Amino acid sequence: MDFNGLLDIDRAILLFFNGSESLFLDGVVVSLTNGLTWIPLYMALLFLVIKNNENMAQIMLAIGCAFLCVFLADGMTDGIIKPWVGRLRPLNDPAFKSSLDLVANVSGDKFSFFSAHAANTMSIAIFFCLLVRSKVLNYTLFSWSLINCWTRLYLGMHYPSDIICGILWGCVAGAIGYVVFKNVYRRISTNANYISCQYTQTGYDLDDINMVLTVVSFILIYVVMKGILFTF
Repeated sequence: MDFNGLLDIDRAILLFFNGSESLFLDGVVVSLTNGLTWIPLYMALLFLVIKNNENMAQIMLAIGCAFLCVFLADGMTDGIIKPWVGRLRPLNDPAFKSSLDLVANVSGDKFSFFSAHAANTMSIAIFFCLLVRSKVLNYTLFSWSLINCWTRLYLGMHYPSDIICGILWGCVAGAIGYVVFKNVYRRISTNANYISCQYTQTGYDLDDINMVLTVVSFILIYVVMKGILFTF
């Protein structure tokens, strides 16, 4: 296998997505990739779980399995794979970083493979898609994860192969978290299916899901405002 050829393809795709001439877009991307930006989304998902479960055991199970997803995703990425593979981030690679369009004051830790952003966000997306079973929430969470993945390419933080492998591991971690949730949930609850225009099949209120979507909308407005301020 021609690894040099694969690396050249990886770099070519990265250069296609990397950077722009727009300070506004730079500001938007910096805000989107910042984990603090998405704290309101995490709080909204927490509220969704608390509001739509019957007792503390169910609530703690859902929260614990969500944390399990992130633990598996991030632990495998930062704890094992990155130091083992030792692949430099594009913006940390002396032989390549001069080819990148870098945003001022953006940096990352040393290693690149594979992307913790991709793994973490996709694990959460997969878990909540399986937990809630709402198409509109599915589209929203998948879009959220993929947008986070794109920001890492834009900023030169990861190669496309880092992102793809992160997404794949995130899917596995999210699925594992849900399997654990489902197996334990059957032991502590009745496994009821909801047939109603007001609830998803797993019993989540559509109004509460709309609240999560509203929070995402306000986050995006905030991100646009940050992008405008970045131009000054």
